[in-house]
Amino acid sequence: MPLLHTALPLLLCLAISLATAQPAEPGLPTPNAAQLAWQQAEMGAIFHYDLHVFDGKKYAQNGPAGNRTQPVPDYQIFSPEQLDTDQWIQAAKAAGCTFALLTVTHETGFALYPSDVNPYSVRALKWRDGQGDIVRDFVNSCRKYGLKPGLYLGIRWNAFLGVYDFKVQGEGAFRENRQAYYNQMVEGMLTELCTRYGDLFEIWFDGGASHPDLGAPDVLPIVKKYQPNCLFYHNNQLAEARWGGSESGTVPYPCWATFPTPYSHAGDTDRNHIELLKQGDPEGAYWMPAMSDAPLRGYNGRHEWFWEPGDEAHIFPLPQLMDMYARSVGHNSTLIIGLTPDPRGLLPEPDVQRLAAWGAEIQRRYGVPLGTTSGEGNEYELTLPEPTRLNQIILREDIAQGERVRAYTVEAFLHGQWQEIGQGSCIGHKRIQALETVETQRVRVRISASVAKPVLAEMSVFLVE
Repeated sequence: MPLLHTALPLLLCLAISLATAQPAEPGLPTPNAAQLAWQQAEMGAIFHYDLHVFDGKKYAQNGPAGNRTQPVPDYQIFSPEQLDTDQWIQAAKAAGCTFALLTVTHETGFALYPSDVNPYSVRALKWRDGQGDIVRDFVNSCRKYGLKPGLYLGIRWNAFLGVYDFKVQGEGAFRENRQAYYNQMVEGMLTELCTRYGDLFEIWFDGGASHPDLGAPDVLPIVKKYQPNCLFYHNNQLAEARWGGSESGTVPYPCWATFPTPYSHAGDTDRNHIELLKQGDPEGAYWMPAMSDAPLRGYNGRHEWFWEPGDEAHIFPLPQLMDMYARSVGHNSTLIIGLTPDPRGLLPEPDVQRLAAWGAEIQRRYGVPLGTTSGEGNEYELTLPEPTRLNQIILREDIAQGERVRAYTVEAFLHGQWQEIGQGSCIGHKRIQALETVETQRVRVRISASVAKPVLAEMSVFLVE
C-alpha cells in the first residue's frame, strides 16, 4: 500500500483549499473533535484484502503484470470460505488497537461490498451467491468488540477500468466519457459507504483523493455531508491528518501536530517536503497530526501489505514492534499497523500470536505507572512512596488546548540536589521518553519554553526492564 503523494503547486493549492478549510482562530491551533479522537485513539489497524490474496503469487504492484495495470484474470478466485471478521478484530484489539480500517477497494478496483454503482464487486461472485458484504461484517465486528470502524477507498488506481493516477487511460472523447463515468461511479460508491454502515471513524483515500479541478472525483463534499464527524484523510483541499513520511511505522522526534497548510502534501519526493511531513511545523497554523503506518509483515527486507504464502518469517519481532510503538505513539503520532487475512478469510495464527504478545508487552511496560500527576504551569513534581528505580517517563499535554510546550527538562532529586536525567521539546498528545536510570523518590518536569501556559494531562514514571 505505498503512499505516493502528489499535490498542486503551493500557491494554487492554497487558493483552492481555503474554500473548504479555514485557518485556526487567532492564537494556538487546536484539533477539531475528529482529530482529537483520532489522536487519543493512539493505535489502529488497517486490514488489506483483495483478489490477489487468492492467486498464490507474489504481490506485484507496478510493471506490465502489476496490480495497478493488469486486471486479475478470474475474479471468482475470491472465495474466503472461513471468513471471520470477529477473529480479525479480536486480534487487533489484543494488540491494543482502538480502531480499525478496511480496504474496501484497492488497486484492482474490486469492491468488498455489494455496490449498486460498481458491478466489479462481491455481488458478482459465486461466493455466498453474491450476497456477501465484507464491509458489513467488518463494521459489525468492530462495534461488537468496541473498536471504531473506518474505511479505505482506493480510487487512484483501478486496473479493471484502466485508471492510473486518477486518470482513465485513452484519448479524446473515448477517455473523457469514461473519465466522467468513473468519477460518477466513485462518488456513488463513496455515498453508499457513507450512508449504509453507520458512523465511521475515518475515511482514507490511498495517496490522497486529488482535486475535482484536476479532473478527479469530488469526494470532500460527500464525506462532510454524510460523515461530518469522521476524520478525512485526505486530498489537495484538506487533510485532517498527514502521512508521517515513511511506511516504517515511526516518525522522528520532534514531531509536531501542526502544519503550515490545510493540505498535507506540499510535493512528491522533495526531501524538504518529506521532512516537513515527518516533523511538522511548531509554528504551523493548521492542526494536522502525523500518522505512522507499517505492515506487520514488514521485517527483514520485506514490506507486505497483502498475504502471501510462506511469509511468516517476515512478521516483525516483538522488540522491533515495541520500538515502533515508542517511536510513533511515543512521538506524538497515531500508529496504524497493516494486517492481512489469508485466503481462508482468517488472520493467520502467527500474526494473531504476535499481536497478542505486543499488546501484553505494552501493558507490562506502561499499564501501571510507579506514580503519576497532572496540572498546569511550568513545573510538575512527583513524590513516590519510597526511593524507586525508574528509567522512563510518559508526558501528555491537554492537546484540546493546543501544543504549548516548546522545551522541558526531567530532573531527579539525587544526593540532596536536583539533577537532569532527560530533556526534550515536543510533547503533544504523548511523549514516551527513555531516561537515565536512577533511584529516587522525587522527580520533576520543568518547562523552560512555551507559547502559552502549559497544561499537562499526565506525567507518569516507569521502570522498564
